[in-house]
Amino acid sequence: MFINLETTKSVQEVRQAVEDKAKAKGFGVMSVHEVSNILKNKGVPIDYECVIVEVCSPRHASQVLSKNPLISTAMPCRIAIFQRDGKTVISTIAPTAMLEMYNEPELRPIAEEVEKLMKEIMEESI
Repeated sequence: MFINLETTKSVQEVRQAVEDKAKAKGFGVMSVHEVSNILKNKGVPIDYECVIVEVCSPRHASQVLSKNPLISTAMPCRIAIFQRDGKTVISTIAPTAMLEMYNEPELRPIAEEVEKLMKEIMEESI
């Protein structure tokens, strides 16, 4: 269900690499959430660095949204980058796992392609 990788790079190094690799693979970077900073500024800090990068492939998004607008509830794809046990973890929910919620089996090839690209982005970022 999850795609998880670890690295010794910093959260910010991985964040920048994810943004660069996503763009190189035709994804747009929709937003970056500095979660740990946001929580700290709200007075409820966490004790590790956490960033979420939201990415989206316009071509794939158009294909799935043309079939079922409810899939927009799972978009854009989110890649979490956080510290855990002295390592930096990069993690996302597998698009094929998310697709199961929508009962659209004919969209599986698209989800598989997005998942392959997401894995490549993540692997190339560590």
